[in-house]
Amino acid sequence: MATAFVPLQGRIDPALPKLVGIARMAADSPKTRERASVEYFALDSRSALNRESSGRMPFDWTLNPYRGCEFGCKYCYARYTHEFMELWDGVDFERKIFAKVNAPDLLRAELLRARDRGQSIALGTATDPYQPAEKQFEITRRMLEVFAELEGAAFSITTKSVLILRDLDLLQAIAARHRFSVHLTVTTTDERLARLLEPKAPPTAKRLEAVRQLAEAGIEVGVNAMPILPGITDEPAALEDLVRQAAAAGAQSIYGNVLFLMPSAMRTFMPFLEAEFPALAGRYRRLYARSAYLGGEYKERIGRLMAVLREKYGLIIRERPWPPKPAQLTLFQEQI
Repeated sequence: MATAFVPLQGRIDPALPKLVGIARMAADSPKTRERASVEYFALDSRSALNRESSGRMPFDWTLNPYRGCEFGCKYCYARYTHEFMELWDGVDFERKIFAKVNAPDLLRAELLRARDRGQSIALGTATDPYQPAEKQFEITRRMLEVFAELEGAAFSITTKSVLILRDLDLLQAIAARHRFSVHLTVTTTDERLARLLEPKAPPTAKRLEAVRQLAEAGIEVGVNAMPILPGITDEPAALEDLVRQAAAAGAQSIYGNVLFLMPSAMRTFMPFLEAEFPALAGRYRRLYARSAYLGGEYKERIGRLMAVLREKYGLIIRERPWPPKPAQLTLFQEQI
């Protein structure tokens, strides 16, 4: 099938102010493919690594091969990132996928210029690096090839996709050269509920099978039980079943955190909640009325429960993907 190159410009509201920065780059991105209701665009990036500046996350740098994510998870916090490109409809996040086609070359240059190997890099923090677009663009694989050329990094991958098994050869090479771990996100073991929450993500059973295969291949692998949704996935018996199945699959660690609900995500999540869980809509409005972060007694209770379950099933929690190697502090530093 011939590849079509159609500028995104023209789909954006002409009444908006003149586009600049990433919005201009997005508007000028050529469309490389369209399938069903999803459009793919090639996007030239200015950088690959981005500093984690919130202070809330257990890593120093983020790395995302794509903008937007086709999996369409109803709760996804990262929908706001499309707003930087003047794409204000929350559904655009899962229908307009931007592939950072030059990111692997940028990554190689940035890593070779930097000097501090102790800082950690997390791949797949905002969008899934193994979403369907990866089958066409293979940007994630090319990024992994860059890491396979180097050594001494603290590096982790987060995904919901079994496509990660395609890259077992590279993952094993990276594990031999770096402090490396993979984290499969599993929100619930209830397949019907998972399909509601994450319409296009692989089934839970397949994700847990990917955990098993990664562990058998000698990869450090854990499960992210997140987000934990109040009244939906937070029943103690349901969380215990998730932790039990993760441990049985060979996961060495598990991490759980409660739902983070930004206003941009709420615009998509609340209509879903009202349609599927109407009795919970009022509760969510109250819980998230003041902040996207849910703290207090509820978060503390979930934290205690997860600690009990980790201990019961012999799993651990990593505050950071890996501690730095004291003898190797010469690769990564903040780019000027």
